[in-house]
Amino acid sequence: MDWPLILLLMLGGLVALLAAGLPVAFAFIAVNLVGAFVILGGEIGLVQMARNSVQSITSFQLTPIPLFILMGEILFQTRVAHSAIDAVERVVTRIPGRLSIVTVFAGTIFAALSGSTIANTAMLGSTLLPSMLKRGYHPTLALGPIMASGAIAMLIPPSALAVLVGSLAGISIAGLLVAGIVPALILSLAFVAIIVVSALLRPELAPQDELPPMSAWERWKPFVTHVLPLSGIFVVVIGSLLAGLATPTESAALGCIAAVAAGAGYRSLSLKNLSVAVMETVKLSVMILFIIAASQTFSQILSFSGATNGLINLIQTMELSSLQILIGMILILLFLGCFVDQVSMLMVTIPVFVPLARAVGIDDLILGVMYLLTMEIALLTPPFGLLLFVMQGVSPSWIKMRHIYVAVTPFVITKLIVLILVLAFPALGTWLPAQLGR
Repeated sequence: MDWPLILLLMLGGLVALLAAGLPVAFAFIAVNLVGAFVILGGEIGLVQMARNSVQSITSFQLTPIPLFILMGEILFQTRVAHSAIDAVERVVTRIPGRLSIVTVFAGTIFAALSGSTIANTAMLGSTLLPSMLKRGYHPTLALGPIMASGAIAMLIPPSALAVLVGSLAGISIAGLLVAGIVPALILSLAFVAIIVVSALLRPELAPQDELPPMSAWERWKPFVTHVLPLSGIFVVVIGSLLAGLATPTESAALGCIAAVAAGAGYRSLSLKNLSVAVMETVKLSVMILFIIAASQTFSQILSFSGATNGLINLIQTMELSSLQILIGMILILLFLGCFVDQVSMLMVTIPVFVPLARAVGIDDLILGVMYLLTMEIALLTPPFGLLLFVMQGVSPSWIKMRHIYVAVTPFVITKLIVLILVLAFPALGTWLPAQLGR
């Protein structure tokens, strides 16, 4: 059987099963069972499939995933981060679109603590959206910043998806965890600029609102007591990585300890919310590990059949530059992001994209940041961007999907511009990882 036919049948079968509504892991397993039996050699192929699955999820590289998830869940379940939002609101004053800017700052801070785009968006939506709408903010400047800053958790450590990308693609996990920090900060500043300009040009979008008079200490006390201590968690996780004092697994474990200490320090940690955090961590981790196990045989079948090398050789004969190939990958990922979730995007494309990128000399970290940025954009891309539905779930009933689509559009365009900047100036993604251990 020729490799183009194998590639078509494998990818076509997978897409058909996903379109039919089969969960990602089970869709991969179904395709793998047929592919392992036919291509890897009957019963021997099935044994190899089982062996691959076990080896793939016993990798020590994957241990940061449940630890980072647990860290975010502890902070979310203890509601420590909710107090930080109120503290940020007090210190942001006398600026157009004040509450929208508070949303961006709070979303960036919580992204550095939770690593979960869904938790980040849900928390910002449930906490800040009612206040903004009550004060007369237009849905465009109320909904858009929540979704845009909620998605930043994809880039900023502790991002479990960054660990997943690094593990599956063979990219330095420590490097990839810090590679997204500079692009994420650029995004946050760009969001603030969009909000200020929009509020100045159209004041009706964000009515002026000021806090009641208070002393400087009254304004800054909540920030000092609720935000600065939580920033210590980020310093522990990232500082230990940048200084070369800890591996990603060790820094994730330190982050969990710091999260427990923060919950205990604010007297919001209980056996009940700790057990809920552990159970949510188990659910998410099992789902991710199940998908990883199912994807490994898929990659091996494509490689063994010659489909991966055949596709790489075919593209190399086209004499495309590495930038043209990278742009092609981005376009494919953006298209997939309109219809499938982020993990599915990874599983389908990594077996082909990673060998191709290395064959044409694309830097691993640039490839990793490209994946994270495009998956972040995909979270907000109509019609099936996951955060669009999360936003609808925490919005009043009169907020329709058309309001959400309109609100998110300028922020999606901004993210695309930042993606182009990273492609044009790769140092935005590679400079900070280069400082690791210096």
